[in-house]
Amino acid sequence: MKLFIRAALLIGACAVPLAAQDEGAAKAMTVDEIVAESNRVAYYQGRDGRAQVKMEIVDAQDRTRVREMTILRRDDPAPAGADGKVPDGDDYCGKQRFYVRFRRPADVDKTTFLVWKNPGEDDDRWLFLPALDLVKRVSSADKRSSFVGSNFYYEDVSGRHTQADEHELVETTENYYVIESKPKDPKSVEFASYKTWIHKESFVVVKVEYRDEKGETYRTYEALAVESVQGYPTVTKAKMSDLRTKGSTTVEYSDVAYDIGLPEDIFTERYLRREPRKYMR
Repeated sequence: MKLFIRAALLIGACAVPLAAQDEGAAKAMTVDEIVAESNRVAYYQGRDGRAQVKMEIVDAQDRTRVREMTILRRDDPAPAGADGKVPDGDDYCGKQRFYVRFRRPADVDKTTFLVWKNPGEDDDRWLFLPALDLVKRVSSADKRSSFVGSNFYYEDVSGRHTQADEHELVETTENYYVIESKPKDPKSVEFASYKTWIHKESFVVVKVEYRDEKGETYRTYEALAVESVQGYPTVTKAKMSDLRTKGSTTVEYSDVAYDIGLPEDIFTERYLRREPRKYMR
């Protein structure tokens, strides 16, 4: 249930779960298979999930703002393939829905962010602003802008489609795969490349460095704590830092749960204004 702590990961294809891989197969994985397995671990563990999130935003003067929210995620049912068979949930990396509702502080209470994740296409995003009683679409042009004043971007919430990037395995250490990715359309993003460290055993993304055209790192992501929740490796604390502004945002995840049976209608415009209380705690 790691919803906005991941770098761009492959969408549209899943790797075989590690339990089904032997040691030799794991060693022979291609870069796309590594990225796909990391994507499965990052976004598709369980059929759905919930987490309570505390976000601490710190600026260059060490002034701190704290925000609290609930995040819900639901995977759409996998469609049948050409052979008429429906893929197992662990092998399906298709459409998803994300629902993020803020509770604190008072000025963002009831602010709600809804994402329909569409592999191979632009995601659909809506933001409900209760003070204005306004539901607005978040355009694709805004996906690389700040998410409600934090150091995370809108695109970090649901993940960047890595079909938009070229990936290269640049290093394999004792514990990590190190992958460098470059956008196919450089004009659509503010970064020239990013480098990702993926843990070889769990396939959790533990570090990301975003670099500009000069090759200088200007933004970093770090996984600060990882726990096993219902058998799934889960990041429970992470940090995004802006090295230019000297600001950072740390998020902590609690009450994480998978496979809780979230209904599809929660992830619709109707529930932007009305909280689905039964599933929020």
